[in-house]
Amino acid sequence: MKSRAIKTLVSPLWGQNPINVQMLGICSALAVTIGLKAAIVMGLSMTFVLSASNTLISLMRKIIPKNIRLIVELAVISTLVILTDEFLRAYFYDISKQLSVFVGLIITNCIVLGRAEGFALSNPPHLAFLDGIGNGLGYGSVLIVVAFIRELFGSGTIFGIHVIPQAFYAAGYENMGFMLLAPAAFIIIGLLVWGGNVLRNRRSG
Repeated sequence: MKSRAIKTLVSPLWGQNPINVQMLGICSALAVTIGLKAAIVMGLSMTFVLSASNTLISLMRKIIPKNIRLIVELAVISTLVILTDEFLRAYFYDISKQLSVFVGLIITNCIVLGRAEGFALSNPPHLAFLDGIGNGLGYGSVLIVVAFIRELFGSGTIFGIHVIPQAFYAAGYENMGFMLLAPAAFIIIGLLVWGGNVLRNRRSG
């Protein structure tokens, strides 16, 4: 049982990463990775919604009528997303404005409903909770890597602080404006997927 719990938590971080392997949640990854702050907040928001919704749906799995299960799942997920959005607006307003509608769109993110349908409905609450944490962290880790690359090369900053020496700019260095566009995020994610597949194939070979 302990080994299953560990596998449930760790597997989405690499072997079954929701973005790099399952190709889910890519749209939000393209939109919220211009800066590290927004990417981290989005990753934490997704982790909270995933773990909480998985746990609640798992607790109710034996009493939810099959013919309305999707409605119940969406009601649970949307309630948690609204709570998350209101919390961010109350305590992190600037980041909430930067994320715009994308926190609210967690409701439509296929990772959340997919884990509820594919895992929470058929597993006990503690495993459902770990699955939510693992998938949230796996999703967030990709956002952070993409955001780090985009912010560094696109703006020359990390967490809004300039890290590229002025001497570089004096010598002719220019920030890559392309990195601030959505296609750049798509290219970076594609390279991460390719690199992950190469590593997995080498290990299996």
